[in-house]
Amino acid sequence: MNWRRAATEADRGRLRGWRAAWVAALPQVDPREIARDPVLFNPDRSLVDPLPPEGAYRCRTFKLGARSGIGPTFMASGWFACRIGTAQGESVVSLTKLDGSQRPVGTIYPDTDARAIFLGTMQLGDEKRPMSYGRDANRDMAGLIERIAERRWRVVLPYPRFESVLDVVELVPAD
Repeated sequence: MNWRRAATEADRGRLRGWRAAWVAALPQVDPREIARDPVLFNPDRSLVDPLPPEGAYRCRTFKLGARSGIGPTFMASGWFACRIGTAQGESVVSLTKLDGSQRPVGTIYPDTDARAIFLGTMQLGDEKRPMSYGRDANRDMAGLIERIAERRWRVVLPYPRFESVLDVVELVPAD
């Protein structure tokens, strides 16, 4: 599967701008927040074997930088339940946030030996099913998945549609 064929033109652009998003977001954040987890917030931290194994995960989102200088420059969510899964009989890997009012749902595509690509949508509130990727640009999500430590991954979402300059979703096994 080639993520470039699946991604919208806008999301291909956002993914190309991943480093610029880090460069724009980090100076806006209080350095003490970055110092609390220098591995998670190091833009160059990416280890080989980026695909998280199938299973239950805990995830939390960090919002870095403020769009147009409006709003907070750093926000951290609490932990939520997430799942990495495969469709029965297929090699398609998915990421799903299982609880909360904003739930990313999407497909993970292999890319390089140090990163994978996430393309998905934001499922909101009490919606029972997510929208299909590409149907609503305001819901589309595009990010890089990187392994940053043993049993620790992040999804880097450059230029999300709302609020922040960069979102970083931390993933760790639930066990």
